[in-house]
Amino acid sequence: MTAFSHVALIGFGEVGRILGADLAQAGVRRIAVWDTAFTRADSGPSRALSDQLRAATSASDAVGAADLVISAVTADQGLTAARSVAGGLAPGAFFLDLNSCSPGQKQASAQAVQVAGGAYVEAAVMSPFAPRRIASPMLLGGPHARAFLARAAPLGFTGAEVFSDTIGQAAAAKLCRSVMIKGIEALLTESLLAARRHGVEATVLASLSDLLPIPDWPTTARYMIARSLEHGTRRAEEMREAARTVEEANVEPLMSQAIAERQDWAAGFSGALGRADLGRMLDDINTEIGRRAR
Repeated sequence: MTAFSHVALIGFGEVGRILGADLAQAGVRRIAVWDTAFTRADSGPSRALSDQLRAATSASDAVGAADLVISAVTADQGLTAARSVAGGLAPGAFFLDLNSCSPGQKQASAQAVQVAGGAYVEAAVMSPFAPRRIASPMLLGGPHARAFLARAAPLGFTGAEVFSDTIGQAAAAKLCRSVMIKGIEALLTESLLAARRHGVEATVLASLSDLLPIPDWPTTARYMIARSLEHGTRRAEEMREAARTVEEANVEPLMSQAIAERQDWAAGFSGALGRADLGRMLDDINTEIGRRAR
């Protein structure tokens, strides 16, 4: 089975840009890109275009001749992206949905693609994308996942594995995990900001080792809080989909909704990222909180 030769990227943020570069390096000669930000010439996606990529004039224009469409948009736009390309898909084209959407949203996207004659594959990316790039670990789902992987592996999708024939299960695994990971980030942010203000953060961090034996809690805490400061907006979007995932399981998403709010809040304090020391980072945030309260 031959590898894909014509790829369309829907969404040209961090993940889309990495995939565009990696696919070009893997030998894909025809790569079309569409991002709604292309309507503004000075936007980040517009400025990031290279000669190896064709900027499409619309989603339909991007996907018209593609045998693989990759959707890498923000979590809240996953279903919209699927519907936007459905009318232009070539018969039998694969649609890889990388977006962090709930199982219900994935199923609705699959329906839109399937009605249009495409082959929908969900993908749950299980690590930060930048370090391993196109080889990032991914859980693939749906009845077309195996056929997709056979053609995609030669292009560099070596971290992908078929997880389930049922669309939505890969998304559920990722987003239920996100409740824990993003929740720990939010808890550390809230706990240690208060502890620093009260002058007891060292005691709090030392006591955590009794319950969770992590060798260096200050370093771990700084890393996790920094993730929220740097990527809080995107993490909040993902957590809203996690809340939807929890709700789809008939569980009230009390914690997931609160985590989304704290992640969104943290993004407003990215100026503290320059501090390599946890204490100084917390001080900068607390100082800014005080300034805004005045």
